[in-house]
Amino acid sequence: MTRSALINVMTAAARKAGRGLTRDFGEVENLQVSQKGPADFVSNADRRAEQVLQRELERVRPGYSFLMEESGAISGSDPQHRWIIDPLDGTTNYLHAIPLFSISIALERDGELVAGVIYNPVSDELFSAERGKGAFLNDRRIRVAARRRLEDCVVTLGIPHRGRGDHEYAIAIQRAVMARAHGIRRTGSAALDLAWVAAGRFDGFFETGLSAWDVAAGIVIVREAGGYVTDTRNRDLSLTSGEVVAANPEVHHELIDTVSAARVA
Repeated sequence: MTRSALINVMTAAARKAGRGLTRDFGEVENLQVSQKGPADFVSNADRRAEQVLQRELERVRPGYSFLMEESGAISGSDPQHRWIIDPLDGTTNYLHAIPLFSISIALERDGELVAGVIYNPVSDELFSAERGKGAFLNDRRIRVAARRRLEDCVVTLGIPHRGRGDHEYAIAIQRAVMARAHGIRRTGSAALDLAWVAAGRFDGFFETGLSAWDVAAGIVIVREAGGYVTDTRNRDLSLTSGEVVAANPEVHHELIDTVSAARVA
């Protein structure tokens, strides 16, 4: 695989930030953390990773704007381009020494997502995609799974934290999907959920209450791997909608029907 200059820039930034996260990962019990909300903690490692990403991307693409989980929106001199960044998706996993977390970087050009990188520094798995050029895991081309029936599929679901989201609705979704799918899973990182759908490890993904930085890179990667990413009404996904249904083309409608039925109930 020959990466484009853009993907090389994003990959280099992700790997540099990932080295810091990996360094601290084995000592999470000693990290100083500040509480941002119920069951939602932001570590010093998270803040440092975001600073590294911003610094590296500004160095090679000066003037681009940013939308980041910790620092919010930062306007640049180039209004056509915006980086959308989650420096540590799966913070709870990270703080509990569970090696399922990721760095997520997407590039938006004129309001359209054109490239995405999702990197798990512990496993050294880097998922990347650029619009029209396919999706990759490290240097290997990836495609969504080809299973045709939801009953044969493993679906990953988001589960809201204590004090956040509609827990009764989440339980209703779990019951509905469990009744039709082969199995369900929960990783704790929406970015990895989307990347694993793209790689065919999961057949589908559903979650609500998400932010743009949780899903932007994954949207590009899933679509370039041949999958569908929409909201629960099968409309083009807006970064502000907060809800995502991603799946291979064969089961996407069936997953939406299952979720919709649970919503009505």
